[in-house]
Amino acid sequence: MSDDLRFLLALQDLDIMIREVKDKSTSRELENMGFELTGLDELMEARENLISKISTEMVKRYEKLSKVYQMAILPITGEICLGCFGKLPTKFFSTETRKDIITCENCGRILYII
Repeated sequence: MSDDLRFLLALQDLDIMIREVKDKSTSRELENMGFELTGLDELMEARENLISKISTEMVKRYEKLSKVYQMAILPITGEICLGCFGKLPTKFFSTETRKDIITCENCGRILYII
């Protein structure tokens, strides 16, 4: 797995945490379950630090996708994209392609092979 992809996955996780803290209904529910929701500033700072480690092209691609989809980066299970459940071409599974960042031809999400 490339560094860009690992960093993008971490960025997606941070964005999910930030979204949950900012969402009033979700944050109220989490607080009722006993979670303390502090540290938004630290999450935003971590996000900026992480973005600086990812190529500008990949960050733009991720952010464009994350505006459309809640999960912009997903694993491939079998030969299926777990975003749109479309069957992927066999060329995605060659040893050369396994190292590349793959895009689903159907939904456009960034994919990685488990």
